[in-house]
Amino acid sequence: MSATEAAVTAALATVQDPELHQDLVSLGMIEEVAIDGGTVAVTVQLTTPACPMKAEIEADVVRALKALPEVERVDVSFTAQVRGTPQEALPGVKHVLAVGSGKGGVGKSTVAANLAAALAQDGAAVGLLDADIYGPSQAKMFSVEGQRLMADDEKRIIPLKRHGVKLITIANLVEDGQALTWRGPILHGTLTQLLQQTLWGRLDYLVVDLPPGTGDVQLSLGQLVTVSGMVLVTTPQDVALLDVRRAYTMARKTHIPVLGVIENMSWYELPDGSRDLIFGEGGAAAFAEREQLPLLGQIPITRGLRESADAGVPLVLSDPENPSAVALRRAARLLAGQVSVQALNTLPVV
Repeated sequence: MSATEAAVTAALATVQDPELHQDLVSLGMIEEVAIDGGTVAVTVQLTTPACPMKAEIEADVVRALKALPEVERVDVSFTAQVRGTPQEALPGVKHVLAVGSGKGGVGKSTVAANLAAALAQDGAAVGLLDADIYGPSQAKMFSVEGQRLMADDEKRIIPLKRHGVKLITIANLVEDGQALTWRGPILHGTLTQLLQQTLWGRLDYLVVDLPPGTGDVQLSLGQLVTVSGMVLVTTPQDVALLDVRRAYTMARKTHIPVLGVIENMSWYELPDGSRDLIFGEGGAAAFAEREQLPLLGQIPITRGLRESADAGVPLVLSDPENPSAVALRRAARLLAGQVSVQALNTLPVV
């Protein structure tokens, strides 16, 4: 005998998404069920291609269905669709994700580049806006230095594209090495143009690499678009944590959800396998615990991370097995999971 569709659906209703804490049936994540004798094939639609809990969901589905006496084999396949909020951040853009630090020198831009590349590598549609107007570095990190941004007949900016990421940076609009001495109103106007006059197309995530500090660009971003959330980047060092606290306070005052903390430069692994804690230990973890924020990752210092940035290819692509790349890819997936939770929490109650 074959299991009935009702029995299969009831069994699947006992399986919860580990992050959203609701069952797969109620969340509309069961895309298709096919029953052929003792074999049940299930297609699960994940809430992001970068789902960090994919393996756990698969194991739970198999376990629930094999509990039915008629089921001998379970085949689980996956699709993915990033769920947006009731109102798109920008036309065609589901989520704007800000990456900030409160200070320079902590590797924020390197982290932002690798988060964007990792999300795109997992199958999401991703854009990256380098909003560090005074010190843009994403053109170097994506090897598009010297290339000029073009516009269509309606004067909309056409973003560059590298490694599956649509990229906009002021570095491709001004002469190489030119110092920008713009005051606040010009910064606001420039950010408005880069955000709203760019042909982003359909994006799941638009990652915004913020400048250091808590100034005009950060305030303008919150005024111009609905930001799904901010990622805070810090090192374990107390001095860096002082500034990341300021960035956290600014996010709260501007009603931007903070999705988590990434600790960069956590340690350097010595030849004997021990760790040199160059910038201290546990600072980001303690901050995240105190503020009840997820610690999305601890990124070790490796030569490859620096070399990949200088070479113009994010480390998650150039050397995916590098310890820093592994940590960054995991951080990107955990971030995507937090975005899914945030999107679910913004849906209207029916």
